[in-house]
Amino acid sequence: MPSVDVLDEIFLAVPPATVAAVFADSVVWRRFWPDLRLEVYADRGVEGLRWTVDGALVGTQEVWLEPMLDGTLLHYFLRADPPPGGSVRPGEAQRRQLAAKRVGFALKSRLEAGRPPGHPPPPLA
Repeated sequence: MPSVDVLDEIFLAVPPATVAAVFADSVVWRRFWPDLRLEVYADRGVEGLRWTVDGALVGTQEVWLEPMLDGTLLHYFLRADPPPGGSVRPGEAQRRQLAAKRVGFALKSRLEAGRPPGHPPPPLA
């Protein structure tokens, strides 16, 4: 079992293609996970991405975008260990869990901006 095993989910009231477009930009990855070096090993298009992880942690990470109701359920997974010869800092798993929540709520705030509660997401441009 990995030293750091994070699972998070958040509903975004936008189509999966809108969320996928955010993650298609590797500059965003560095902003969300600045201490991790990510390399795509599975680009699943509107279903998300899978990466190998190196840097502060070594393992795998995934963003799975599941169509749900009038939007997307964003699933986030991080399964990693410290680099060889390293150790996991106390509280690392909780720190990564909170970081996942910050990423999810930042996306929700940005992508749903201007959408009144209870209304469908805006059409794709």
